Amino acid sequence: MICSHLVDTLFWLFAVSAVLATLASVKSGRRFLEYAESRSKQPLSEPSGGWPAVALIVPVKGAEPGLAENLRSLGRQDYPDLELTVCYADEGDAAVTIARATLGPECRFVAAGEPPPDIGEKIHNLRAAVEAVATDREVLVFADSDGQVRADWIRRLVAPLADEGIGATTAFRWHFPEDGGFWPLLRSVWDSVIPTIMDSQDRSFAWGGGTAVSRAAFRAAGVLEYWQGAVSDDLRLTQALRDAGMGVRFLPEAMVATTGQCEGLDFLAWAVRQATITRVYRFKTWLGGCLSHIAYCAAQALCVLKLVQGDLIALFPLALILLPGMAKGGTRAYVCSLVFPDREAWLERYGWAYFWLTPLATWVWLYAFLRSGLTRRIRWRGRTYDLISETRVREVGRSQ
Repeated sequence: MICSHLVDTLFWLFAVSAVLATLASVKSGRRFLEYAESRSKQPLSEPSGGWPAVALIVPVKGAEPGLAENLRSLGRQDYPDLELTVCYADEGDAAVTIARATLGPECRFVAAGEPPPDIGEKIHNLRAAVEAVATDREVLVFADSDGQVRADWIRRLVAPLADEGIGATTAFRWHFPEDGGFWPLLRSVWDSVIPTIMDSQDRSFAWGGGTAVSRAAFRAAGVLEYWQGAVSDDLRLTQALRDAGMGVRFLPEAMVATTGQCEGLDFLAWAVRQATITRVYRFKTWLGGCLSHIAYCAAQALCVLKLVQGDLIALFPLALILLPGMAKGGTRAYVCSLVFPDREAWLERYGWAYFWLTPLATWVWLYAFLRSGLTRRIRWRGRTYDLISETRVREVGRSQ
């Protein structure tokens, strides 16, 4: 009897909390939809002072699938004054050979050399590239090598920098596994949650795979100093700008398409790594997400338990918990169609995943949060790091 009363108490406690959280989430999803629609309708116009000189910096490592095509999309940017720089640690890296063959002699190549053990390899490479940028470059644009962008991508990132108070503009990725598959589609659904929580009031985080920052803001914020002793280039860049009182504007129209497949264990390890980095560099964000997912998934589990016990009243809160979230997943698919009109055929084939796989993605989020709460160790591009704090990291291993 006592156990039954305890289950009933927990059921109503978690169910009511989860329903209220779901309704709040639907409201935020609606704001994201309206923001994305408004951004998609805004014409691209040249800044009043003209297009500033841009340095595009791309770190590479390893001959990842689609690398040549990804780099080609960056090399074909329709921009009047662009200097493209590829940075790396090892001249013998296969990615460097591909980049040289793809981008040709007009691209600048910067070899950063072997990084010390107290800094992430990517940041080490980025620091070397920034220091090698020509003095006449007014804007720094950072891109990853695993995404493809439209020809006007840099124009879209750079144009809003003219607005007062904006230190940087940023985008985010969207996974388009060309051959579908359960795990690749689940990864896409899982990762599509992040753009919907990006702030529309210029308080987003600067995603490292697609960020433009004025060089003056970069220097004023002391980003190179914030990068020292870190692994996360984007979250430390965000913190530097925030501490300097500068905003970061999220631009859904500049999102980056990534392709390729993944296996289940690879995806789960990647999800845990993302959550672990967030835990170390944005603990409050991580804690809020962890607690909300514990409550949300506990409510689902208790609803199922009540149904197994024959209490059909649990169907009502379970529906209120699941269906709005699934509908929000469908909304994300619609936003994807606005941002990536050239991916219409892919969405017609696989767009269903954003509705039907959303409940399962929620449990993957819970797994990632809980697992990341038990470790500060990550593996990234062949190197293993212990994330001691925001400003201290130690490389502890390496694999081929």
